[in-house]
Amino acid sequence: MNPTTPISRRTLLQRSATAGLGTLFSGLPAGWVGSAYADDSPEAPDVKLGIIALTDCSPIVIAHEKGLFKKFGINSTVSKEASWAVIRDKLTTGENQATHMLLGMPIAASMGLGGSAVKEMIFPWILNRNGQAITLANKFKGKVAGDPKALKPLVDEAKATGTPLTFAMTFPPGTHAMWMRYYLAAGGINPDSDITLTTIPPPQMVANMKVGKMDGYCVGEPWNARAIAEDIGYTSVATQEIWKNHPEKVCAFTKEFAEANPKTVKAVLKALHEASVWLDDLGNRKEQVEIISKPSYVNCPPEVIYSRLMGELDYGDGRTKKDEDYMIFSTRNCNYPQPKYIKWWLSQFRRWGMVEGAPDYDGVAKAIAGTALYEEAMKEIGYTGGTLDDKPETFMDGAIFDPTKPEEFALSAAIKNIKG
Repeated sequence: MNPTTPISRRTLLQRSATAGLGTLFSGLPAGWVGSAYADDSPEAPDVKLGIIALTDCSPIVIAHEKGLFKKFGINSTVSKEASWAVIRDKLTTGENQATHMLLGMPIAASMGLGGSAVKEMIFPWILNRNGQAITLANKFKGKVAGDPKALKPLVDEAKATGTPLTFAMTFPPGTHAMWMRYYLAAGGINPDSDITLTTIPPPQMVANMKVGKMDGYCVGEPWNARAIAEDIGYTSVATQEIWKNHPEKVCAFTKEFAEANPKTVKAVLKALHEASVWLDDLGNRKEQVEIISKPSYVNCPPEVIYSRLMGELDYGDGRTKKDEDYMIFSTRNCNYPQPKYIKWWLSQFRRWGMVEGAPDYDGVAKAIAGTALYEEAMKEIGYTGGTLDDKPETFMDGAIFDPTKPEEFALSAAIKNIKG
């Protein structure tokens, strides 16, 4: 308005009212609007979540597709990534704000292991349990079933000829690497000196075995069932036979993001909870498969994904069974970020020489397990099913992991490569 223009009575009244309200509101506490406080909406509502093409990305995909993220104030974008290294790097740089991640990865990144720069991460949510497997090439059919000890003479023979057998996993400090290492060691095989252990992204496992580049691999579904469908390999063991109800993938955040945006993180967890409960209703699993099988997600025929999700375990070598320990997403206290799992991973990093000297088991576990965020989020929605669990765990070779004695567990292994 031109300063020489007369001020109308209406304008004067409006300005007086605004000034009066400003004076009135100035004495009220921050966050007060109208007759109530501001809502508890996410600080950063736009969240990009990374995934890898695996069945266990389902909670993130379902929360997105079913509008559950939106329900809790999150504008979600799901970004399918090429490898676990890309998953780590995009979280580290902030391009993705949350991500589907192998449980061991936030630990390794926070400690700067495996050649990665130190970037502190946390996981306040375990996405799933069970549902991975170790696939062997068809040439081992009739020679090796579920006992890795039967593999030992074949490994020794190949090593003696100067052409050691090659096995693949998906990322050195990740879950598949630990399952493969544990399986081989249970058979008397040292994964660092008796065979060649290589890294292959999950969706590329089948193609690499098809052209003869590997003798076995450990990966998540559906890439074990896919090997059977394409008649290039068979399942030796499902990973739940190595460790019943083992943790697998997590939803991870950088510590920096979580500290700056706790309400955002909790909103993500609330949506994941609802998606996970939906997923564990087996009546929904056919719809789950129709959604995640799309090219933008797993890109695999639905029928290949479906049977193992329902516990129909065909090993591909004549063995079959009804598996009660199929992949789960919410039941059996699935989602609580148990510190003892971090301690177990640290014991394996210690066992295989990925750390020098005993790590700070308790300190690292406390820093990375986002228990407070989990508990707060679940309390806010009235869910009481997730609880701290510090009970010992038993493995395929009879070894028992006591979370209060992780260093003892690492040092007691018959096959190990301890440093320091």
